[in-house]
Amino acid sequence: MPRYAQLVMGPAGSGKSTYCSTMVQHCEALNRSVQVVNLDPAAEHFNYPVMADIRELIEVDDVMEDGSLRFGPNGGLVFCMEYFANNFDWLENCLGHVEDDYILFDCPGQIELYTHLPVMKQLVQQLEQWEFRVCGVFLVDSQFMVESFKFISGILAALSAMISLEIPQVNIMTKMDLLSKKAKKEIEKFLDPEMYSLLEDSTGDLRSQKFKKLTKAVCGLIDDYSMVRFLPYDQSDEESMNIVLQHIDFAIQYGEDLEFKEPKEQEEESSSMFDEYFQDRQSE
Repeated sequence: MPRYAQLVMGPAGSGKSTYCSTMVQHCEALNRSVQVVNLDPAAEHFNYPVMADIRELIEVDDVMEDGSLRFGPNGGLVFCMEYFANNFDWLENCLGHVEDDYILFDCPGQIELYTHLPVMKQLVQQLEQWEFRVCGVFLVDSQFMVESFKFISGILAALSAMISLEIPQVNIMTKMDLLSKKAKKEIEKFLDPEMYSLLEDSTGDLRSQKFKKLTKAVCGLIDDYSMVRFLPYDQSDEESMNIVLQHIDFAIQYGEDLEFKEPKEQEEESSSMFDEYFQDRQSE
């Protein structure tokens, strides 16, 4: 039997720990057993029980206090993750060999781990050797994505992780429950974006012709190949959480030995689903 894993990624403050906590509660309500592993050596607290905590292996504070290393916060975190990569046997012992595991890995937020450092890629390869089916879950704070340029920046971060890790990836806008009605209406266009339309809205702010061309090329790449789209995640709405879980389960073929159903909102129905979601929120 295969085992299943979500790598929960995203910038610091994007809601990774909150996502893990609420998703565990949601799965418990569905009578599904889900465990969490904390892989952030700089984490201070979280509101869920963990089956393994990297801080039992190494902590950023201990690394920073080591006078022979003299690392700051970012350097200390990178050192911790490289140390972790050299000690995957610790993780193997924590995970055990139970079949049909479903585990959320709460990952650090430093972007360099998903751009030019091999640590997370090595983790994915190791999990696959342990017969895990892995899906990346990349979170971006919806409050950060209400402007076109910030949205493009978020897309590039998500795309970088997807290319680096080479696994199925679901991109999520978190904290939808914290947006005002006006902001929810504004952000609707970013969920399944028309990049050329966003480009027209934004290029007037660019004075450099070179950057206009670069931005147009980036938007064209994303739009032409449909490389990135986002799902809304509202922790106060069970249907929103269930839609996200369905997409992830489909990506890793969770429960394929059972009669499996694709996510009920197909590509051609996605826009109507988003419209219904925002109408429900506005009517509240």
